[in-house]
Parts: sequence; C-alpha cells; structure tokens
Amino acid sequence: MAQRPLSAERRQSLLGTALIGLCCLGTGVALAAGRAWLVHLAPPLTPNSSTAELSRNRRRSLDPDRRRDAALLLSAQAGSTPEQRRVWLRGQGWGNHASSRVLAAISLKRAALAAQASGRPQEAQALWRELLRRFPKEPASADALYALGRQQPQLRRTLLERFAAHPAALAAALEAGDALHLARWGARWPGAEALLLQTCDAQAATLRADEQQLLAAGLVQLGRSEQALNCLGETTPTAELQLRLAQGMLRGSRAQQTQAEARLLSLARGGGPEGLEAARLLAQSPAAGAVAVLQQLPPSLQDSAPVQARLAEVGQIDPASVLERWPNDPASWELQWREARKALLQRDWSQAQRWLDELKSATLPAPLAARQLFWRGWTAQQQGDQASAEQFWRATQRTQPLGYYSWRASERLGDSRNSEAKGEPPQAWQPLNSGDARIDALWQRGQALEAWESWRTKQGGQAPSSPEEFLIEGRLRTAIGDDWTGLGQLERASFRLPQVGCRGQLERERQLHPLRFSKELTAASEASRVDLALLLAVAKQESRFSPSVRSGAGASGLLQLMPATASELAGEALDHQALSDPGRNGALGAAYLKQLLSGAGGNLFQAIASYNAGPGAVGGWLTRGGFDLQREPELWTEAIPYPETRLYTKKVLGNAWSYRQQGRRAEELCR
Repeated sequence: MAQRPLSAERRQSLLGTALIGLCCLGTGVALAAGRAWLVHLAPPLTPNSSTAELSRNRRRSLDPDRRRDAALLLSAQAGSTPEQRRVWLRGQGWGNHASSRVLAAISLKRAALAAQASGRPQEAQALWRELLRRFPKEPASADALYALGRQQPQLRRTLLERFAAHPAALAAALEAGDALHLARWGARWPGAEALLLQTCDAQAATLRADEQQLLAAGLVQLGRSEQALNCLGETTPTAELQLRLAQGMLRGSRAQQTQAEARLLSLARGGGPEGLEAARLLAQSPAAGAVAVLQQLPPSLQDSAPVQARLAEVGQIDPASVLERWPNDPASWELQWREARKALLQRDWSQAQRWLDELKSATLPAPLAARQLFWRGWTAQQQGDQASAEQFWRATQRTQPLGYYSWRASERLGDSRNSEAKGEPPQAWQPLNSGDARIDALWQRGQALEAWESWRTKQGGQAPSSPEEFLIEGRLRTAIGDDWTGLGQLERASFRLPQVGCRGQLERERQLHPLRFSKELTAASEASRVDLALLLAVAKQESRFSPSVRSGAGASGLLQLMPATASELAGEALDHQALSDPGRNGALGAAYLKQLLSGAGGNLFQAIASYNAGPGAVGGWLTRGGFDLQREPELWTEAIPYPETRLYTKKVLGNAWSYRQQGRRAEELCR
C-alpha cells in the first residue's frame, strides 16, 4: 500500500521537534564541555590544600571525582574526629571503573573504620561486607577480610592467600602463630622475631628442609645469622641464603669472620651473580687476612672494582688505575676519599688536590660531590687561590644545600645564611612518582597508609633493590611513622641516586629531616637552653625518632641515654621503660648535652664527639695531629681515630644545620 505524503503542518512539526532536540543536545554538550573545561582548569587537590578549600569542593564541585578527593583529603587531616570522617566519606564508595575502583575501595574502608571508631559496629560490618563484595581484589579488602575474620575464621585463610604481604595478613599470621608466613613475607613485622626463634627452637626436628631455609632466611633479615645457622642444622642453604648468612657473620667475631670468608670464597668460585656479590663482600671484610683470601678468587673476580680497590688500599696496586677504570663504582668513590683524606691529614695540599680531581664531582651522588667540592675549596685556599676556593664552596652549597659540608662552606664564606631561619618550614607537597598510578593517586589524596599497603602488596614483601625503590619506600614509611626504617632507606638512597640540581636535592634532604616530637624537644630546649635544632639533630642520628629503640650497649630512647647516666642526671633510678618516654628522655638528654657543651667551652665539635665517644676519650684527641680545634675544626674532625665517632660528629652537626635552615625558601638556599 502506497504511503500518503506528509502534510505541510506535519513536516513543520517534525522539523521543529528536531530543531528543539538539536538545541537541547547542543546545550547539553556545551554544558558538559564547559564543566570539563572548568574541572580541567581547577588545580589538583593535594594534602597541602586548605581545609576551607577542601570543604568547599566536597560540597560544591561540579566534578564528582573532585568531591570524593576532597572527602578523602579531609578524612586524612590530623585532628579530625571519627564522626567527621564518617560524615565526609558517606556515599563516596562508588565507581567500578579501573581509574576509580581503588579510590572507591579506600573510601569504603575509611568509612568502615570511622563507623567502628564512632561506636557503630553494625554499620562498620555492613561497609566491610560491601567492600569485600564489590572490590575483592583491591588491597583495601585485606582489611575487610581481617575485620570480618574475627567471626569467620575461613576469611583469615583467604586473607593470607590473597594478600600475603599486606600488613593485615602479617597481623593475622602473628595472631595465628604462623612463623613460616612471617618468615617469607614479613620477618621484620613487630613480634615476628620472637615467633621465628621460638619455632626454630621448638620444631627444628620436625621442619622440612624448605621450611628450615625459609625460617633461616627470615632470621638473616633480622641480623640473627648465628640463630639462622642453628635453625638450618644439617640443611645446605641456597646460594642466596649463603650470601646473606656470610654478610651477617662478617660483622661478628673473628671465628665467624673466618667462616664467612670460607663461604664467600666457595660462592665466588661458583660464579654467577652470587659470585660477584661474594667477591664484593670479601673485599669489604674487616678481617686482617681478607686480602690473602682475595688472591684465591678466580682471575675474573680479582679484576673487579671492589677487589682492586681493596688491593690499592693496602698498597699492592696504584689507586689511580682503579679510579680511571671504574669511576662510577662506589668502591672507587671510597678509595678516592681515603687517599684524599690521608693527604689532607698530612697537610699535603697539592697531593690532596690531585686525589680530589681524580673523579668529576658531577658524576658523584650529591653528598659525596659536596664533600669533594668543599675540600677542593680548602686545598685551593691553602695554596693561595682564594677566588677558586670561594667558587668551590659556593658550588658545595648548590650541590647539597643542607648538610655538613654546606654548613662548613657557609662558615668559610661568612655567608648570611649562617643565621638561623625563622618561621615554619615550607611544606610543599611532592608527588610520590612510584611508577604505579594507583599508588600515586592514594598518595595525592593523603592516604599514606593505604599507599604503603598497596606498595607492599605490589612488591610482595621484597626489600627494595634500587636507589629509586629505596627512595619511594623510605618516603612511604616515614609518612606512616616508621622513621627507624624509612629514614635509613632515604639515607641509603641519597648515596646512590644521581644529582638532580639544587632544588631537587633540597627536597630530598628535607625528607631526611622531618620534625618529630617538637613539643617534647621544644620544652627540653627551653628548660636547658640548648638549641632545639641540635636536639632534633641528635635525636635523628641516635634513634631516628624511635623512642622505644634500645642499642646493643644498653642506651635507650629518643636521645639514646645510658641508664646510669640518665639516673645520675635525674637523681633516681631509671630503667629502659622510663627512658622510652620522649618527654623525659628529651629533658635528660638536653641536660646531658648542656653539660658536655659547658665542658667543651661551647665548642659543638667537641661536645658532639663526646656525646658519642665519651668526654674522656675526646679529651685525649684535642691536640691529635696538631690540628687546632678552634681554627680548623674540619681537619680536627677528620683526625678522630674512631671512624664511628668521626662520621657521627659530621652527621649530627649536618643535621643541626639542616634543621636551622628549615624555614628558608629554595630561592634563598639555591641562589
């Protein structure tokens, strides 16, 4: 049947409807584009965003992602209450797209924790179940498995299988007494060491060979090489475990060192990557007979930088040949400084200059480059070239704007930055740059703990292997309060990472000098009239701001006081527990430091060396080598016969300088 043609009225009606539709579509597209444009223009929200800005964005932003970012950042702020966090995070657990899944999961986790802390257990349980149902593979679900596992034990088993290295899994393993899980995934977890030792002692006869290896490897991580050997019994360790065992034994008694050398020599002869590492460790052995052992290595390993550097150290070959062949090897860096220091202490300025010029400062990590530049300036000055000396010292400041050698360069230049900066340090937020967009997203939204948990899960509990990984993990650990490990990792990274310019180096160094226990140490500073920066410097070096740490010699707490010294200062008997209190330890440490400063006539070098080695020992060094402590404290410090005290003095005084400069802007420090 033929279709009837449309009437003019009908055509006009359809056309009008189409035009209206197109106008609405165009308006919608324009509005969407406008919103996207406005969102694009808005600066990203970070932990540095103000509370007012975050609150405004949570309520009014056109972008739902931005509203959730604001809610997460508000919930991460110090001083927020559980109920506030609960309100902020309500309704933010949405999104199944890959880009939003991780944030949705974290929102649900944080909301569950807030409900739990607010006395709403049923609401918390419901949120945990929703998290586990919707995001079973997200690391945040590990916390849901842990929480729900209190009533459903099978969920704890799922937790150990699905998220083996997650902190929640390690906590569950400790509660269950699962030493094998902790040995594999978290030997350093608090409480794990005692469980590993107990399991080895009680079950050694019933353990399989692979289980013995696993427990021994965990104990080696903890520095318990002797106990690891006992746990192994007659079981032959793997090459990797053999290597770590020997590394720990090299720090033990002479008998242990001899055993370690035999193990390393056997590994070296076997070749492979373990053989190369074995040769490096043999070259670093403190044992007197280590050089003779090196001569038993295969020729290919004898001709390596660590071995050749050790042979140069004992005078068997020319050090310059090692530096020429391996300028980028850490063994060469140490060899160069050893030779330069020897010449400096002999006041042979031209020879010192020669050794300092052997390696280009631009190729060295910043702390080593700063040391080289400072002493290059020193030798120039001693040879009458003041202009060059000042150039080298200003280069020192730019290379390492904070730290010991920057301080000494500023002193030698009479620089105005010697005066203490006032005000709070600039707290510019820095991206993590972990290489994982999900972890970086959590970091940007103030979720440091969740970022750390995701990083640990991704790494499978393995220790960092590159300078970049040490830097990332160090930043994550310090952000969650694990300063003992985190600051150590940041320090290690600083001596391996390439130079990044003054501003980049400044950010790295500020990460190495966090402000901790400011209330307690400020009170101690005011009571004793000891510089707050100096107290922070000693605390960082002594305990890395870990108030419960105890040294092998028995020193305790934030400023690592011996109980006898602390008891004398306090006028009453004090034990380790009493000295773990940051306020009390800080007050007593400040009082002791004041005594040392008074005995040293205010000289910082003498007082800090005395804090480490004792005033009696330091008293015998005051005229050592003929160096004037007042006129040339740098040389006096290098003449300290105890390597530990020599390094300690420079570290603490460098820390103090860094804290004094915290309030200065990059524009001032990098001029």
